[in-house]
Amino acid sequence: MSIIIIGGGLGGLFTGALLAKEGHTVTVLEKNAVAGGGLQCFRRRGRLFETGMHILGGFTPDGVLTRLCQYLGIRDQIKVRPTDALAMDTISYAKPRRTFTLPGGREPLERYLAAEFPAEATGLHSYFDDLFGMADSVALFNLRRGEGHLALHNERFTMPADAFIAHHVSDPALRELLAYMSPMYGGIAGATPAYIHAMINVLYISGSGQFVGGSQQLADSLAGVICDAGGRVLTGDAVRQVVVEDRQVTRVVTEHGLEYTADLYISDIHPCSLLRLTGDSAFPKAYRRRLEEIPNSYSSFTVYIVLKPNTLPYVNHPCYYQEDYGMTWHLADYDEESFPKAFMYLTPPSGDATGSDRQEYATHIIVNCIMPYSAVEAWADSRYGHRPDSYKQWKERTKQRVIDRLATLVPQLRESIDFSFAASPLTIRDFYGVKDGALYGYVHDSRNLALSQMPIATKVRNLMLTGQNVNLHGICGVPLTSVEVAEAVVGRNVIVDKINAMRSQPTR
Repeated sequence: MSIIIIGGGLGGLFTGALLAKEGHTVTVLEKNAVAGGGLQCFRRRGRLFETGMHILGGFTPDGVLTRLCQYLGIRDQIKVRPTDALAMDTISYAKPRRTFTLPGGREPLERYLAAEFPAEATGLHSYFDDLFGMADSVALFNLRRGEGHLALHNERFTMPADAFIAHHVSDPALRELLAYMSPMYGGIAGATPAYIHAMINVLYISGSGQFVGGSQQLADSLAGVICDAGGRVLTGDAVRQVVVEDRQVTRVVTEHGLEYTADLYISDIHPCSLLRLTGDSAFPKAYRRRLEEIPNSYSSFTVYIVLKPNTLPYVNHPCYYQEDYGMTWHLADYDEESFPKAFMYLTPPSGDATGSDRQEYATHIIVNCIMPYSAVEAWADSRYGHRPDSYKQWKERTKQRVIDRLATLVPQLRESIDFSFAASPLTIRDFYGVKDGALYGYVHDSRNLALSQMPIATKVRNLMLTGQNVNLHGICGVPLTSVEVAEAVVGRNVIVDKINAMRSQPTR
């Protein structure tokens, strides 16, 4: 079967690689000069910076991503450095002047937190039992045979994540601490479902790491699978029209005027962006209205810093900062004068190291601050490279505020900076092609899961969806959705069975 994938992000490339592995002829059409979406990297002052995938889970020896990449034959091409076992993350609160250094692994983490909050030991144990039990019960998350969709097994799956935490522990500080990863999955109080909180946390607690040499290596390896199977990954030419006749796609037309046809079309772009390509008659009005009305997740403001050589120590884990307790679920509440109230920063491994090499000094820093699209809405009509002076001045002020706040945590930061620059929600919108610069696509809302869960099938017979707006988002969630999409083509559990068959083979 011939298949065209619109968009070469993580979802498009994983879906394309899986289908190419199964013998289909895949063509990926990507608007940017380089495929990869959130996996893309760029260089400034000789340093390699990632645009999205800074910290990852699933690459432990028997992790989900390890198994997927082994099935595709690319695991040896991916260099990942595990974070320090005794310091998976650090979380610093300014006003209580308290820092928590969290070890990796369920048992070490539970012991550490129980020592810090001894009155909550029983609640912590039940919380971790429930957390890991919930993640284990989802077949897709564990690459087990299943029904081909995300089954919601009990009422706690769909309760808000903050309520799920509160169900187990009563200490407000501990509740806040257990939710520190919420910015990594678009967490919103009273809305984000507990199953998303569970799967993201279990993934990272079980083993986190960073790409050595940048996340682009994964995108390039996936593209290699497609091309080696006779397919194509074509970049630098955006799809401008998806022609639909009688509820079926007949062809796609690009900005350069090229036309492509296939038996099946899969969209990896934001559903609202897809609507603009198909025209008003392709989908029923109710379907179009539904896609337009689903709220999008928040975006971010990112500061990139190139350091002078041998000035700051390399830290092999992410560091989280928050002004005070009570903010974790409300980081999208924006006020310019008080921004940023929280952020995550890390020192990525240098690109010339291997996965196991130790590194003494940091070469660069990435600082991520949650920011809503409303903060930049005044300049929404501008495009990259053509922003007004008022935007540039705002961005410089905001960058300096972030650096000022980071300097309170990192001694000698200012004298160590060689060069710095920033990206805003508008940058994310324009490069990723996502509505409102949404980091995590649509908001998953426990109050209306029917609205926020997108099916992979559409109202157009030969058009499917993949990517972060379907089921799960993130470095693990998107590839798992790709498995579901690919199995909708090749047959339920076909790929999962092959992955598990490889798992059972003896190591040579």
